[in-house]
Amino acid sequence: MTKVSEQEKFLEILETFGCKVDNEDYTVVTGPSTLVTGVSWTEARRRILITLLSIGGIVASCYTASAQDKARIAWAALNPAASPMWVIQEKGLLRKLGVDAEIVGINASPIAMQALLAGDLDVIVTSVTTLVTTRLAGADTIMVQTLVPTFVDHIVSLQSITEMSQLKRKTGGVNRVGSTSDLGLRLALRRLGLNPETDTKIITAGGNPERLAALSRGFIQFTIMPEPWVREAEKLGFRDLLDTGSLGIPFHWNAVLSRESTLKSKRSLVAKVVRANTDAIHFIKTDREGTKAIFSKFLKLNDPEGLERAAKAYATIFPESTLPTAEGVKTLLDDMAPRNPKAKGADPKQFVDLSLVQELEASGYVKRLYGK
Repeated sequence: MTKVSEQEKFLEILETFGCKVDNEDYTVVTGPSTLVTGVSWTEARRRILITLLSIGGIVASCYTASAQDKARIAWAALNPAASPMWVIQEKGLLRKLGVDAEIVGINASPIAMQALLAGDLDVIVTSVTTLVTTRLAGADTIMVQTLVPTFVDHIVSLQSITEMSQLKRKTGGVNRVGSTSDLGLRLALRRLGLNPETDTKIITAGGNPERLAALSRGFIQFTIMPEPWVREAEKLGFRDLLDTGSLGIPFHWNAVLSRESTLKSKRSLVAKVVRANTDAIHFIKTDREGTKAIFSKFLKLNDPEGLERAAKAYATIFPESTLPTAEGVKTLLDDMAPRNPKAKGADPKQFVDLSLVQELEASGYVKRLYGK
């Protein structure tokens, strides 16, 4: 049996690709490309191998890009309750799960919801208030994960007010009447024996800086705001009167919302968002310095004590289990029922889909994450 040399094998390959080789000096006389024309067979081999490796790299790169899921996500309201999404963005947590995510901040929850319903977004992170109002109106919106399962704001007052009962006949300011903060304030007042409609007056007073200014000028005597702005209020001489989170009122202050149609068509994608949020919460609970750096970037805050307080508070506020319970929906439906017949007859269980978090927890992933 005649042994075929490596040179002869490669010459056959060259001829297969349409190259004509001079049999005396083994130079490629003509070929399908100037890449190998006029060079020796060894040089031709080198160039072809380099080209094939380059093509292989491009193909692999294209395959990786096409294999990645695409996700469009928005978080609403610039406060630390949205910080799991900030962590996902800064640490590339979805990218690690094979998701090419476009994550944007939208200042108002109704605008984020409109984009979700229009199909411009796959997922939004906002409160249960946005979910309930749209679903009662007939939309297929659904909650798949809770991030903050209770109220987080603090009632801040003038220094002269030392207890909640002294809020009687006083004027309070919220960012917007009808907002989540407004509801939290009203529920807290009721829980502590005050009727917000008859015992107090609550008005729209703008964002956190505007409400602090209104306190300073005496236009309002109390307001409601989260950390790290509570620290700013105290620096101005105001009193941190009550942490509404201490009341333990079930309420999904911030949650992951999608649509039932999106869950059917992109279930694996939404499941990855749920896992990434779980990873982000673990980061916030275990990496204080990293969390403060991210808070500082997004909140544009450089006060060390304010950042420390916010990071510490939210490490406690965010739960290990992010199961979106029906109780956190029922609180809102009960509040709406006297004014909305649809809310009165609504089943809170129909507003949540527990399956994605249940599947993640059943896999043992959350327990492993926390070393349990």
